[in-house]
Amino acid sequence: MSTAPPQIATGHGADVQRPSAAHTLVREVPRFALLAALLVTIGVFGALRPDSFLTIENLKSILTQAAPLMVVAVGLTVVLTMQLLDLSFAAAIGLCGALAIVLMSQHGVGWELAVLIALAAGAACGLMNGILVSYFGGNALIITLATGTIFTGVEFAVTNQQTIIGGVPLKYGEIATHQTLFGLTNQVYIAAIVAVLGWLFLAQTEFGRYMHAIGGNQEAARLSGIRTRELKVLGFIIVGLGAAVAGILLTSAASSSTPQVGAPYLLPAYAAVFLGSAVFRLGQFNMPGTVIGVLFLGVIQTGLTMLNLDTDVIYIVQGSILVSAVLLSRIGSGSTA
Repeated sequence: MSTAPPQIATGHGADVQRPSAAHTLVREVPRFALLAALLVTIGVFGALRPDSFLTIENLKSILTQAAPLMVVAVGLTVVLTMQLLDLSFAAAIGLCGALAIVLMSQHGVGWELAVLIALAAGAACGLMNGILVSYFGGNALIITLATGTIFTGVEFAVTNQQTIIGGVPLKYGEIATHQTLFGLTNQVYIAAIVAVLGWLFLAQTEFGRYMHAIGGNQEAARLSGIRTRELKVLGFIIVGLGAAVAGILLTSAASSSTPQVGAPYLLPAYAAVFLGSAVFRLGQFNMPGTVIGVLFLGVIQTGLTMLNLDTDVIYIVQGSILVSAVLLSRIGSGSTA
């Protein structure tokens, strides 16, 4: 008995299995939409303010102003990867920065020790959030909203709700403001190092891969042996450390502490991370996307300021960007429910 040779699909049936070049292009275009938007935005502001926007000095200014936001957005990317929220990091920024300033100016603590204590305080804030969410089953949104209020209260107790100026060592101020290679300040390089470390952590380590698994399906990750509780605690600690670094950079740049210095970073940080999830890996939080999101917001902020627009307009634009970022993220992930 002879066996018929296998049939090779040809014609129209074979074409169905292969997406056309046009279809592939359409599918890939959204991954780079934010990059295109960034370039277009630079072009628009450059055309409107050619003498001031398209300059090396303005580029340095954008990178410098974006540095603290970059640091907190990197930490926020880690917890959002696990589908968790943290609304307390803005308050932690203020608390950690104020703590360092108070220790130096009012208690004579050396700047090195003050920095270490501020970092420890940030880690403690994250640890508190992580334990309450992971081991006590608290809702991350409600818990971090509450702990953020606590952190603000502690900051007010430490500073008596006063702006603290004076008594800050010069070396502490140089943490953020000292200019090094290419005339960029230290905080730009600190932010770049944090971003690279964040990318390596999420993309190149088992911890990062496990965090992605938790974000995909927490119960499946737990049943497969992943220590979900410990990793969620670690994620919140990373956010707390990022908040501490941002607080140190902000108070170092000003050589002073003002009440709730971190409050303006809450919405921009979320906007940057959600914008980043709409680029490179659609619908997935990723560090390269977060970096592009931060730079995009920095360009928008600087450009609107150069156009002498009112503060209310700037806030409306920032809020609209956050809404757009969330919608783009959901569209990219294929979720419409």
